[in-house]
Amino acid sequence: MLPAPDFSTGGQLIYNRSALEQVYRTGRGSFKLRAKYRYDKDANCIEIYEIPYTTNLEVIIDKIIALVKGGKIRDISDIRDETDLNGLKITIDIKKGTNPDLLMHKLYAMTPLSDSFSCNFNVLIQGKPMTLGVGGILQHWTEFRMESIRKQLAFDIQKKQEKCHLLQGLAEILLDIDKAISIIRHTELESMVVPNLMEGFSIDEVQADYIAEMKLRNINKEYILKRTQEMESLEKEIADLKATLESNTKIKNLICRQLKAVAKKYGKPRLTEIIQEEEIVTPTKDDFIEDYGVRLFLTEQNYFKKIPLISLRSAGEQKVKDDDYIMQEMESTNRGEMLFFSNQFNVYKMKLSDIPDSKASSMGEYLQNLLGMDAEEKILYMTVTQDYSGFMVFFFENGKGAKVQLSAYATKANRRKLVNAYSARSPLVYMEKLDADVDFLLMRNHDKATLLNTELIPANASKSASGVQLYTLKKNSSITKVCPAAQFQTDNPEYYRTRKIPTTGHFIQEKDKTSNDVPGQIEL
Repeated sequence: MLPAPDFSTGGQLIYNRSALEQVYRTGRGSFKLRAKYRYDKDANCIEIYEIPYTTNLEVIIDKIIALVKGGKIRDISDIRDETDLNGLKITIDIKKGTNPDLLMHKLYAMTPLSDSFSCNFNVLIQGKPMTLGVGGILQHWTEFRMESIRKQLAFDIQKKQEKCHLLQGLAEILLDIDKAISIIRHTELESMVVPNLMEGFSIDEVQADYIAEMKLRNINKEYILKRTQEMESLEKEIADLKATLESNTKIKNLICRQLKAVAKKYGKPRLTEIIQEEEIVTPTKDDFIEDYGVRLFLTEQNYFKKIPLISLRSAGEQKVKDDDYIMQEMESTNRGEMLFFSNQFNVYKMKLSDIPDSKASSMGEYLQNLLGMDAEEKILYMTVTQDYSGFMVFFFENGKGAKVQLSAYATKANRRKLVNAYSARSPLVYMEKLDADVDFLLMRNHDKATLLNTELIPANASKSASGVQLYTLKKNSSITKVCPAAQFQTDNPEYYRTRKIPTTGHFIQEKDKTSNDVPGQIEL
């Protein structure tokens, strides 16, 4: 069984069965490796102690430093190589409040701490290059190894047969040692010693030469008996070797025994940990967005600023053009999503993380360039959301009001522009994003007003809904002003309240006109 590859540098192998099966079957493919780490709570640091086989310390550290300098990662305060005799270690000091696991997921995605190992099993088979899977490689290796063992067995048999043959000749002289000594002693010519021994004992030249080369001290009964006793074991060994040579099964069993011996002698515990792909919690794209508080500013001439709260504390006065002013500001986090409503009944959507941070001393981003608006188009209102909860309320000159769920502006695709964001049937007087129903004061031609709660307005899922009639208007009259009830100064707000719609409103009391700078107007 081959669970997964193992690497000398350890780390974690993300197990994908289909990907590894492809590698094993075809010899081509890839799989993912990633570093192993631990979090030291006391020191508030991350220690990386095993890295992918495909990279090295210097590359990893340089990449992380580049990300920090580029502002793409804000959670790291220091990084250093602390490798010593105890092993590899990269120490990353993190800022207070940082989630170490989420930071590591970011580093996995943005650095070689997570990498792919590509496989291309090119091998030479009988001098020809081939790309094989593991099964094919093992088959050819087994055939090669079996052939090697056959040659080794044939060589061993030959050597043992040669030795046995020499001992057979030595056994012949055991019957008459004195005769052998006499032949050697009484042969006048050295070249005739071997022929005379061959003739005297009926042995061949190889055997005779072996006897002739023996030391005189070894030509005795005791020595020769000891040597010839080896013949029986040699013959048995030769028989066993021949039996193995003639059996593929025995050769394969021999290979298995050899491999087990190698594993026992050189084997080491597995270093690369195997983790199942489905066990890995994969962060969403939003998880990689730096989460920090920001303050948002929109000016009348459509300049937009996103200033981190940490920078805002030490900032001076907000810079705007001489003839411009801030008409809206709010707080959010960098993970929010902006909705900009324009006078052309469009809404432009943009993630705050995609908008550069500004400074109080700068003008900010010009929305016409940032959003790609038409030349005559202008942003009237902005809001920010994290989850598209709440709703938008719209009040129109014709006395109608609409309440649209903010979820109507959510889209699965990252669309930047939504048309028909609100009704175009009557000029808009006021819009606002709400999380709960509140009181608003609607003023008709500066002479009449009504106080109503937005709970009277039925919710609508359609962005361009024209709404319901809130105010019954006479000919040539219109809603001229809408404001939150708290902004209208009066001693008796309930005087203006209506509990059903549509309403004709109430005449504005003179003291309330004075308190709220309402210009005088004749009722139409």
